[in-house]
Amino acid sequence: MKQSVVVIALFAAVMAALPGFLGDNPYIADILITILMMASLASAWNIVGGYAGQFSFGHAAYFGAGAYTTSILLTTLNPGIPVSIAAGVLVSCVIALLTGTIVFRLRGHYFALASIAVAEIVRLTVLNLDITGGAQGILVTKVSFGSLDLNSKVPFYYAMLFLLLVTLGISALIYRSRTGYYLLAIREDQDAAASLGINLYLFKNIALVISAAIASVAGSIYAVYISFIDTSTVLPLRLSIEIILTTIIGGIGTLWGPVLGAVLLVSLAEALRSNMIGEYLVNTGMVSEGSATGAFLKSNLAHAHVLVYGIITVLCILGLPKGILGFFRRKGEA
Repeated sequence: MKQSVVVIALFAAVMAALPGFLGDNPYIADILITILMMASLASAWNIVGGYAGQFSFGHAAYFGAGAYTTSILLTTLNPGIPVSIAAGVLVSCVIALLTGTIVFRLRGHYFALASIAVAEIVRLTVLNLDITGGAQGILVTKVSFGSLDLNSKVPFYYAMLFLLLVTLGISALIYRSRTGYYLLAIREDQDAAASLGINLYLFKNIALVISAAIASVAGSIYAVYISFIDTSTVLPLRLSIEIILTTIIGGIGTLWGPVLGAVLLVSLAEALRSNMIGEYLVNTGMVSEGSATGAFLKSNLAHAHVLVYGIITVLCILGLPKGILGFFRRKGEA
């Protein structure tokens, strides 16, 4: 535990100083905020998916619940950002408890399908309510927080960094606690865990509620950051899948795996979307711009990030079932 605290502290010091080295570049700042957000979401999912072994495909529901609750309160009553975020956490935890009470009676792929259904129910409900703006979404404007300049990206960078550090601290604490041992026992063999007197539903729900609360805070911060949300932005099934892929590729069940996965996948997605990889291949002469291959890469590679995600996931499942960090951990133990 002490080692984890030291590593988290060093990580915090480096990341806190990073904006000073990179300068005032909105593009780089946006990428870093996205990495921190995805790392937080993946670390939160890792508590229920990595430690407890419950593959929830519905975490976009908790992210979206936080985003929508915060946005609705800020645009109507405007009680302030902290109160709005806390309300989002409360709503997400209630949804998580209702979800856990129902779907944790299922196992394996039945549980995964049920979690998808819950997320879709939340999305369709939000899409058809007047208070949520329906398909038009919600525009979050005229929001203030003390003397901070919310038109700058810097406050959101530090907000996401703080959330990630708290999430890592909670994950490390859970892993070394009795609750963590119970979750690991549930992951390895639910029937054996139940025979030892472990309350399966209680500890699964504890993991899910903690995970949902963190995802909700991330959604709240993101809603204020982008100033506009709709169901396609904060409640897509794609987001839930990306959270899971980030954890699996980085190292499921490890403390730093989700962070590594977020760095790799967000950077890769941005490189593909900006066609940086295609331009690099052409500029270095590896591919001729006038060739059929060059024309294909230039016109299609920017839209291929989902395909690349799929290929990387298949390769990881076949060659690195425990993710990148899990692979190096096994090498170190060998």
